[in-house]
Amino acid sequence: MERLNSLLVLEKLKKKNINIFTIFDFQRVFDTKYESAKKSVLRYTKSGLFTKAKKGLYFLSNNPPNDFEIANKLYQPSYISFETALSFYNIIPETIFEITSATPRISRSFLVNNLKFSYKKIKKEYFFGYTPKKIKNRTVLVAEPEKALIDFLYFVSLKKRDMSYERIDLKKIKKQKLIKYSKRFNDKKIIKLTREFYD
Repeated sequence: MERLNSLLVLEKLKKKNINIFTIFDFQRVFDTKYESAKKSVLRYTKSGLFTKAKKGLYFLSNNPPNDFEIANKLYQPSYISFETALSFYNIIPETIFEITSATPRISRSFLVNNLKFSYKKIKKEYFFGYTPKKIKNRTVLVAEPEKALIDFLYFVSLKKRDMSYERIDLKKIKKQKLIKYSKRFNDKKIIKLTREFYD
């Protein structure tokens, strides 16, 4: 692969609508060998054109992806959930300073640009109830409001989260869908916690 002008690199990535990518993505876009792609990506990272999110994952410094897009890409498969999604839907009033996602893989966390991205493990059969959302013209995977709440209650049942009923705005939750999702977890504690909202 010949040494590309940085402006041409930016132009081609923009044309492909790519602003966060792996070395394999870069390799495909520029039709080159992996080692050549790796050297180019590292060179452009060193020059400041790219920013390293984690080993093997980079984004454009002058056009960074939104935080949810970074979260989806950092650790896959995953979707935005728990307090982050509840805050996104204004179901809880808190401003969230950590991006939390659900994943069927082991729990992990990463720090990107001083922002913490956390991934909480849920069972494979609980990995459902998320939907594509458009944020700043980018598509990201976010839990539906009811699923974000059920994921949260799942961790309350495991004593990994604290419950505060008064801060949850149930007007933005579809009761029947919430109960339906709670039953799919097949856990008496979660069903009980769900019903307590409406008692």
